[in-house]
Amino acid sequence: MRFEVEVTLAGRNYTYAVAFDFPAGWRELRVCEETLAVDGEAIFTRSLAEVRLARTGLAADTAFRIDWHLVALPIIQELSHDDPLAVFKRWLATMLILRPVPSLATGHSEPATTHTNGPDPQVTNIGAWFSDMVTASPQSYTRISDYLVQVMPDFKEITNKSFGREIRSLEFHFRKDRRSARLALENLSDGEKCFVIFALTIAANTAHGPVLCYWDEPDNFLAPDEVGHSVTALRKAFADSGQLIVTSHNPEAIRRFSEANTRYLSRRSHLEPTLVTPVETMRANGTFEGGFIDALLRGDVEA
Repeated sequence: MRFEVEVTLAGRNYTYAVAFDFPAGWRELRVCEETLAVDGEAIFTRSLAEVRLARTGLAADTAFRIDWHLVALPIIQELSHDDPLAVFKRWLATMLILRPVPSLATGHSEPATTHTNGPDPQVTNIGAWFSDMVTASPQSYTRISDYLVQVMPDFKEITNKSFGREIRSLEFHFRKDRRSARLALENLSDGEKCFVIFALTIAANTAHGPVLCYWDEPDNFLAPDEVGHSVTALRKAFADSGQLIVTSHNPEAIRRFSEANTRYLSRRSHLEPTLVTPVETMRANGTFEGGFIDALLRGDVEA
């Protein structure tokens, strides 16, 4: 199995690859190859247990050995804040991989030293994510607030109240016609929690960008008339910086992307690999006629 990622950061091209094999008689995967290169120049290479460093100022044969069950990237020490290795690691740390389960989300957070830099994939740690982001980038609160007032017009503000010395908890303030309400995050509906996740994701690309965001089914828990607006807002936030990758079965979400950047994923059985086909290619080949979504609903689309 080989995994590769290529990204442009501050005008430089970073390429990372890692490959695993499963030798006969072994119980665990083995790292057989690994490399990080910047603008075509290797930062380190790895073959089985041997890792070779190729940094300026170091001997050409600088090398060390590592357990071949371990990936080398997180173990190699960066030389400075601007070391390409450090730059690439920071980018990986800000990557967002989201498949929210809003019923599990909590608005509580503990002292900043125990926080992560972002959400877990199920986005259960909304309180910690919000606290870390606003602490590191106070202006990000404006982006969060601006989005929430669009989808919840009676929204006024978020406070992060202290409970004792160690715990904080998000509270959402709403006001309309001289009446007001305060709700903890846990008391919002699942759809409203998803609005908060949209707001934090949009703000994250401004605060920590460029961010790569992969979101599985961003339309989940939203009403039909909310899907288009929310996905469009997400696309606009990543239009000039970062990268957004979305998977969806929802027609309204798919319509917010052009055929030029839409891929159709299919497989004939569980025993065959998933096929990835550009929709533009399918149209050029005459796979369907008319609108792509209409063809999907009619069952006319086949890979």
